[in-house]
Amino acid sequence: MSQQSAAKPSLSGVRIKARKGAVKAHAKHEPAIFRDQLYKFLETVQENDFDSFTTKLIQAGSTLEFLKYADALFDIILVGGLIQPGGSYVDDGAPVSPFTIFNAKEPAEVEDLKKYIEVLNKLIRRYKYLQKPLEESALPGLLQYIHRWSPAQKDKLAMAAGLLMSQGLANASCLQSLTKDHLIKDYVSVSVVTLVFRAYLVDQSIDHLAATLKRGGIKDLLLFFPPNKRTNQELEEHFKKAGIPAVAEWWAKKQYAVIKEEIVKELRESLEREDELEHIVARIRSNIEDNPIPEAELVQCIWQGFMSSVDWSARPDQIEGLALREVGKYIPLVQPFCNGAKSEVALINVVQVYCYEDTRIIKAFPQILKVLYNKDCISDQAIIYWHQKGSKPQGRQHFLKSTEALVKFLQEQEDDSDEEEE
Repeated sequence: MSQQSAAKPSLSGVRIKARKGAVKAHAKHEPAIFRDQLYKFLETVQENDFDSFTTKLIQAGSTLEFLKYADALFDIILVGGLIQPGGSYVDDGAPVSPFTIFNAKEPAEVEDLKKYIEVLNKLIRRYKYLQKPLEESALPGLLQYIHRWSPAQKDKLAMAAGLLMSQGLANASCLQSLTKDHLIKDYVSVSVVTLVFRAYLVDQSIDHLAATLKRGGIKDLLLFFPPNKRTNQELEEHFKKAGIPAVAEWWAKKQYAVIKEEIVKELRESLEREDELEHIVARIRSNIEDNPIPEAELVQCIWQGFMSSVDWSARPDQIEGLALREVGKYIPLVQPFCNGAKSEVALINVVQVYCYEDTRIIKAFPQILKVLYNKDCISDQAIIYWHQKGSKPQGRQHFLKSTEALVKFLQEQEDDSDEEEE
């Protein structure tokens, strides 16, 4: 009897591994459990009490597994509920989240959405590990399904993405999700990106946006346009009509930079081959017919192109003379494109910056201007305007002082001619 009543051996301290099937089945319901637990924190807060929502979310983070359920957390905050593969809501009868950017007033306004993003900002500052999943999975995942929401909801999510990017909470790489074919063809991508940029530029500059796009690997905005609309003109017109001309102007300058690099490269190669100057001018004209750029941009890259081909291996005391000879020699390349005050002042400025950066010829600057003036490449009005208010900051005081005599001479000539006309 004593043997029969003896305690059976136990496995105390040994963890029994659950069957894989049971774990998977349970895991499917875990995000829903997380959601329901999170709602309990948020349900007690009154609408638009953003400070209390912040406090409750931070409290929830101390008891709930935010890192494990980061995607679920951002689904709830950004679009009001759990999203399943394919972009539709998990259909289990759960209500909309008490706190979501979709609760923002309509029509969507950036200033209103900022209050919601500030809550997210404080939450991520408290739990820094949340930023990576927001950037890498949650936001890109939601943006690829943005067409599934109503126009008002789409606007809110797009503006929220712009604010998250402008505040450094999200990387521009999330916009790659918008280059999918089903979003591009119906102008969804373009409209979303436009709202993203508009929200971003409320508090940040276009240069700040450009840097963010570059870091995020967004190199070509044309990829957000339908294939048959991928032209620079289409892009520039779109953003001007959308009320953010700064984007159109930035894009144009970016394209000019590419064209200018090509012109400089081709010009240098032509001069190395010792091609006839008139043939080089003809090729430049042909290039800008296909890829037009403003003359002010063009004269700058022509200057850079022919000056980069100069052999500067002369003795130091001969450098200035060499510079003047080369400028005189290559003036026929730039002269045909100096057809107005704007391009003439642009040429003076590129000469100024060039002389500032190459101190060997800094003293030759007034003589270079004289050569350009005597060859009718720049006018006296352009030189006077440059001297009075058009110069670049690089070495400004030095160059203004060194050209005082020339400017005084030109002004006197102008005064004399005015008297003769009277």
